[in-house]
Amino acid sequence: MTSPARHDVIIAGLGAMGSAAAYQLAQRGARVLGLDRFRPPHALGSSHGQSRIIRTAYFEHPAYVPLLQRAWQLWLDLQHISGRELLQQTGGLMIGPSDGVLIPGVLRSAKQHGLAHELLTAAAVRERYPALRPGADMQAVWEPAAGVLFAEACIEAQLQAAAKHGAQLQYDEPLTHWTQDGTGVRVFTAQGEYRAKQLLLTAGAWVGSLLPALASSFTVERQVLYWFDRASDRASDRASDPAGDQASNQAGDAGQFAPALCPVHLWETPAQRFFYGFPDFGTGIKVAIHHEGQRSDPDRLNRVVSPAEVTAMRALLAKYLPAANGALRSTEVCMYTNSNDEHFWIDRLAGQPAVLLASACSGHGFKFASVLGCVLADLLLDGHSAFDLSLFKRR
Repeated sequence: MTSPARHDVIIAGLGAMGSAAAYQLAQRGARVLGLDRFRPPHALGSSHGQSRIIRTAYFEHPAYVPLLQRAWQLWLDLQHISGRELLQQTGGLMIGPSDGVLIPGVLRSAKQHGLAHELLTAAAVRERYPALRPGADMQAVWEPAAGVLFAEACIEAQLQAAAKHGAQLQYDEPLTHWTQDGTGVRVFTAQGEYRAKQLLLTAGAWVGSLLPALASSFTVERQVLYWFDRASDRASDRASDPAGDQASNQAGDAGQFAPALCPVHLWETPAQRFFYGFPDFGTGIKVAIHHEGQRSDPDRLNRVVSPAEVTAMRALLAKYLPAANGALRSTEVCMYTNSNDEHFWIDRLAGQPAVLLASACSGHGFKFASVLGCVLADLLLDGHSAFDLSLFKRR
């Protein structure tokens, strides 16, 4: 019996992180086999929904900022190579109470890393961006180094670049298990078995099923994305010509939510809830609540959005984004895979040095994919990274 061909790295999961790693590894000459249970980009995991925010003054922790600065440049490089629009710089507003989590965290990162930013009062936000209606007890931080990544296009561009550099990509073929193979690994799927020097697990919401011993360290959280039409600027317009207003929205008249007029925006309410929104790129105004989702099984995810969920989103819009509270255009459901502390998990498996886990991006990882592809390639090929990864180590 002929032994299966040996690869340098097998990647399980080709979403945002896996596709980036496949590209970076293949570009450096590694023999790469990428496996995915679906056919990316797809709408069944964590990396869909048209758009993702990229921001630099990171409230979660200042240690993320150097990664983000490099990620921004790498997205621009990939945009140039692919010839597709992957990133649009809109600037960003982080809005919340001065004694909350968001504003102090953003200011800490901005000051520690010397990032351009401006602290605004609620009144100043209302004047500059009339569609945004922060309460009088709120502040905002404006940062120019923020914008929108077009999610599916980013993944597709990374996969195409990986294939161009020789990566072997196999879809509709999930990894089922693996065993140690000397100093390497032997990987099994329903279609066959493969050998590699190293295995990279970037399986997102399915990481718990692949690593039962670590399953309690991860939580899969259901998240709903909403797209609304712009509400009429004047109530009298709706009364006199409702059909006309609807036609204007359907034709893509973004009004105050046009990308040139509306930055991406992340909100912390006084009740310590988080939600975020985007400009209208012609498909409606995208908004979503950050966290608060139901704990879920990725193979039995409820993809039906209930009227109660829409009502809860509308309550936030009515208070803070009334101009976005028009007709509901569409919804989608995706997943967060959260670690217990909501930081990333990038580490070798205990007792299995040939297996590297990069998962649990905790709902804020997509923007980092370009740079984490480089980080993972460094770890797999060189054994170390120039970035400080101590926040993401688990052993």
